[in-house]
Amino acid sequence: MARRARAAVRPIEADSVHRNRLVQQVINKVMQHGQKATAERITYDALAIVGERSGRAPVEVLEDSIKELTPVLEVRSRRVGGATYQVPVEVPSPRARTLAVRWLVDFARNRREKAMSDRLAHEILDSIQQQGGAWKRKDDIYRMAQANKAFAHYRW
Repeated sequence: MARRARAAVRPIEADSVHRNRLVQQVINKVMQHGQKATAERITYDALAIVGERSGRAPVEVLEDSIKELTPVLEVRSRRVGGATYQVPVEVPSPRARTLAVRWLVDFARNRREKAMSDRLAHEILDSIQQQGGAWKRKDDIYRMAQANKAFAHYRW
């Protein structure tokens, strides 16, 4: 059991161009090895591509994409009498949004396009159309939760 109080979650500051916290969260997730300027360039280029392809405001498209990827349920392992059950639980909203951003960036990294900005842009556009790796991950987790609905009474 932890002896200290939980560390307070620091609010994310809005990004400098779009004045949006979600964009800053994506930038922070794209960033590797402290290279924030590079992460900003990649994210802003991706948003420009998204705006060009969709004909809508890029931040609005990103928000729709994250809304589409946000999970409602997930499964947690729970040990009961020597057996481990996958128990479906609701996802708290901060964790749900973090998972959506994480999946978006991770699956963008695994795409085959040459530039990361292209990969991120296409993953955003795919997720709106309920396609792409990130959306598939969300769907798989939801299906797993539905399949294990019988163990919901083990919730804690």
